Amino acid sequence: MKEDSLFLEVDVAQCCKEGQRICGDSFLTRRVEGEGRIIVVLSDGLGSGVKANVLSSMTASMALKFVEGKMEFLRSADVMMDALPVCRQRGISYATFTVVEAVLHGWTRIMEMDNPGVLLVRDGEAVPVGKRSFSSSRWKARTLRQSEVATRPGDRLVLLSDGITQAGMGSPAFPLGWGEERMKAFVLDRVRRDPQVSAHRLSRAVLREALWKEPQHRPGDDMTCAVLYFRTPRRCRVLTGPPFDPSRDGEFAHLLTGFEGRTVVCGGTTAEIVSRELGRPLETDLRTSTRNLPPLSRMEGVDLVTEGILTLTKARRLLETEGVLDEPRDGARRLVDLLLDSDVIEFVVGTRINEAHQDPSLPVEIEMRRGLVRSLAALLETRYLKRTFVRYL
Repeated sequence: MKEDSLFLEVDVAQCCKEGQRICGDSFLTRRVEGEGRIIVVLSDGLGSGVKANVLSSMTASMALKFVEGKMEFLRSADVMMDALPVCRQRGISYATFTVVEAVLHGWTRIMEMDNPGVLLVRDGEAVPVGKRSFSSSRWKARTLRQSEVATRPGDRLVLLSDGITQAGMGSPAFPLGWGEERMKAFVLDRVRRDPQVSAHRLSRAVLREALWKEPQHRPGDDMTCAVLYFRTPRRCRVLTGPPFDPSRDGEFAHLLTGFEGRTVVCGGTTAEIVSRELGRPLETDLRTSTRNLPPLSRMEGVDLVTEGILTLTKARRLLETEGVLDEPRDGARRLVDLLLDSDVIEFVVGTRINEAHQDPSLPVEIEMRRGLVRSLAALLETRYLKRTFVRYL
């Protein structure tokens, strides 16, 4: 089996409790290079706001380090619980956690303490996960669970904080909350209707549905849904900026032909070059114009055609704030949605100065475009565990 024949897509959707600006749930990921391990941690701190965020951030950071260093599970849990600050009001130090250590083409280990159970979805069905329970020697009231699963292509793992399963609690429709069983039924229905649904879309669908359960659709607690999806990698190629040498315009444009994956063109001049070299009409859709971004265009065989610098800048900002919950409308939102729906992303950056935009003696735009693409690639690699490549032409 080829090294890249299986990819783990990881995505998370979160929202804060109504009235809070900081989420009390923390979600961290790390790829251990050279070992084929990917570690994911979801922690829910006691209470909400800053205090809960401190508890969950400490727990998630420690768990990530301990698992990466292969520290024994019970020992790790004891150290984490001992290290947490004590809540003055309640007299306890507390943060729940779920840790997933995934090895592609191998076993996936799951460690849990007091979060809703991890849901394993395979072929549209929920697969029972055998769990061993442990008790801490110093924290008798804490029950720890550990599982090992031989994951397969197409498997999904769904991780939740209790803000999701308790959504709507106290309301006439859901006096005890949405509940794990009804949440599970929703996830299975969503996967059966769209067997290829990405982790990005599924996590947001679960969070959106949980919000609908809440009175006035306002979250009564911090909410987090993370999805891990083992799949054949989806590829995307993004062209932005004209190539340095105009004689290479044809080579540049033909990078979109025969590519097995999704294609994006960012930039008006870039789109005109591709249109001319490939003989494909370029049509502007004025209905997609917004206050901040120019309208999108359409071209046969290209999934998305947008403006350049402004769109890339807003896309980076959206990625920095962990994406958006609403449906993509303008070019930047659609670009983010497409990037997060892909696994292996190649940016091809042209280095010609665009004389239509500035004084050609000042190569500011080139550096701005290069910097934007570099920061986009870094965000996709570190926060979203994508594989990215950047080449210049």
